[in-house]
Amino acid sequence: MLVSLCNPLKNTGIQRTVHVFKRSTSSLSSQAIMYSKQGDPNSVLYLQNCQTPQALKDNEVLVKMKMAPINPSDINVIEGTYHMLPELPAVCGNEGVGEVLSVGKGVSAFSPGDWVIPAGTGFGTWRNFAVSTQDMLRKVPNDVPAISAATIMVNPCTAYRMLKDFVCLHEGDCVIQNGANSAVGQSVIQIAKEWGYQTINVVRNRPDYDQLAEYLKSLGANHVVTEEFSRSHQMRDLVKSMSSPPKLAFNTVGGDSATNLLKHLDSKGVMVTYGGMSKKPVVVSTGALIFKRVRLTGYWNAKWVLENKENPELVRMFDDLFDLVREGKLLPPASETFSLSDFKQAVKSSLEGYKGSKKIFLMDDSSS
Repeated sequence: MLVSLCNPLKNTGIQRTVHVFKRSTSSLSSQAIMYSKQGDPNSVLYLQNCQTPQALKDNEVLVKMKMAPINPSDINVIEGTYHMLPELPAVCGNEGVGEVLSVGKGVSAFSPGDWVIPAGTGFGTWRNFAVSTQDMLRKVPNDVPAISAATIMVNPCTAYRMLKDFVCLHEGDCVIQNGANSAVGQSVIQIAKEWGYQTINVVRNRPDYDQLAEYLKSLGANHVVTEEFSRSHQMRDLVKSMSSPPKLAFNTVGGDSATNLLKHLDSKGVMVTYGGMSKKPVVVSTGALIFKRVRLTGYWNAKWVLENKENPELVRMFDDLFDLVREGKLLPPASETFSLSDFKQAVKSSLEGYKGSKKIFLMDDSSS
């Protein structure tokens, strides 16, 4: 008997189907990390044993998941604080890469052996196997590291769009960002280097600051400074030494850190907010708005992808990013892998904040 739970994502037109199969004679044993109520991820998540069917409808695709990261947005969804929320119960995870095992007779876009990623938010990637309609998947190259494919959809895409969509930058122009050691921040550094932009990268002070600064510089960062340094006179001297002040700023912290970025932004510069790790509001001075005429805006990758799924620019973006991956110019963040059965430790570590490695579920040992 087949029971289908249709999970429309609130505030969107997306629908995701979770299949629960009973007494199936042609199915694959699978596990999935799920939740039936929103709340503290340490409390509400559970590992569900289930059966995934191998008999497919005409437009369905059977996918074996290979790797799936834990992103801050995944945590927000589980907590119920994200703007797109699935109906419950739901399988966790918005990003990851899988391999096509079989396709329905009406599927022409995919073949067994293809690698795929979700085409949008809410797929449910923290599981071994998934059955999906073909419109919920996007084919990606299988000649790149699995970890790069598994982590391409959120952070590199965010960095790419923010560098491209808000200010017309030219070679030599400067970008400043806080949270520069985050996965998005590392992508910004690498893409900016390839496109000929300079970066000033602000990070929190920490015992291993020197090691972190060297690592970010190895990715292409021009300058790496602490939050404390960014509020000093030396920071003003650093900005003056640049060919021109930063025209573009990226904020993922909020609070005083965001306000401080605005102080170093050029006249008519733009600050793009894509996160709020401090959970404090962005505060801007009247003078910055009137005399410097700075502009504040935001970027939400899930919404951009949803609104541009038929836009050729979406294909161009993925092509550009995978080209950089192949050339060794866009490296994935350092990572720590966990099995699905170790989800409690993986989630607990993720909730402690980004400490040098992204937590990733590994479902296929050959992907490591």
